[in-house]
Amino acid sequence: MTGAGQEIKNVVLVHGAFADGSGWRGVHDDLTAQGYRVSVVQNPLTSLEDDVAATTRVLDRQDGPAILVGHSWGGTVITEAGVHPKVAGLVYVSALAPDAGETTSQQYEGFAPTPDFVIDVGEDGYGFLNGDKFKAGFAADAADADAAFLRDTQLPINMAVFATPVKNAAWRDKPSWAVIATDDKAFDQAMLQHMAERIGAEITTVPASHAVYVTQPAVVAGVIVTAAKNATA
Repeated sequence: MTGAGQEIKNVVLVHGAFADGSGWRGVHDDLTAQGYRVSVVQNPLTSLEDDVAATTRVLDRQDGPAILVGHSWGGTVITEAGVHPKVAGLVYVSALAPDAGETTSQQYEGFAPTPDFVIDVGEDGYGFLNGDKFKAGFAADAADADAAFLRDTQLPINMAVFATPVKNAAWRDKPSWAVIATDDKAFDQAMLQHMAERIGAEITTVPASHAVYVTQPAVVAGVIVTAAKNATA
């Protein structure tokens, strides 16, 4: 509960790599139907600094404390941006969670590669998920039409972002929750569990693909509501 004894009502959603904010539609609709004020960040995916700046602009607009939510690469973004004074709690949705001084790439060390998650990198250093492997790697439990739309609306990411260390780790000072998709092909399951356990997150597991925020919006929204009810502003 907040210091005033009332539930936090603001939620800020941050997408990951190879996607834009439209995938949050189901979570947005679920939460707004419950009376939450939901904002969706549109990360440019050009650098960690740019994505943090985009998130900070949205956080600055909140009229009170907020729960900050990140999917996949968005976890790295909320780890840095979450030090914002309006952030009361963090929700990691099959998301990366580096510590201060660590890069995103370092989170993969010691874990098995995932053969279905194939990134095609162009000469300019930006990566798209391979079209032929997209459904299997990103959204295996989505309807074919929905997976095709996600594939065709991809937002490429500057691959250099994965080598950029974060300066701050908001999870060290703020309560965290994690949703782990047990059929996620973007990350080794042991990697997801390790990251969530290291940050002391309350963990919820759900049978879903990496696109869990699209295919299981009610579960994701439920964890966000739990965070809103239990974080202290």
